[in-house]
Amino acid sequence: MKRPLLKTKTGDMMLGEFEKYLIERGYSQETPSGRPSTTYDYSKSRIPKIYKREGISVEQLAGNIRYYVEKYDNGGSESKFGKGSKSAFINALKRFEEFINSLK
Repeated sequence: MKRPLLKTKTGDMMLGEFEKYLIERGYSQETPSGRPSTTYDYSKSRIPKIYKREGISVEQLAGNIRYYVEKYDNGGSESKFGKGSKSAFINALKRFEEFINSLK
């Protein structure tokens, strides 16, 4: 089932839908010890840190996601940051890009 178009989402709604998207694809919600895991980390921490670091909104990040993936991936101007925390930032951006593309 297609999700509503990107332009109808507010930032908080978009990140909530992103978290649901990750859950639907088998990403874990909790670690074995009960702590928040990948879905929480990507939607509530990594993606917000990127758009705040860039001084943009989540909507602007979503609208230009390919640019930011390239910027934070290998060879990009922010690749060192993207590789931080065992590459969690670039991995979150790539999953967010997949999510955004699923809305089109």
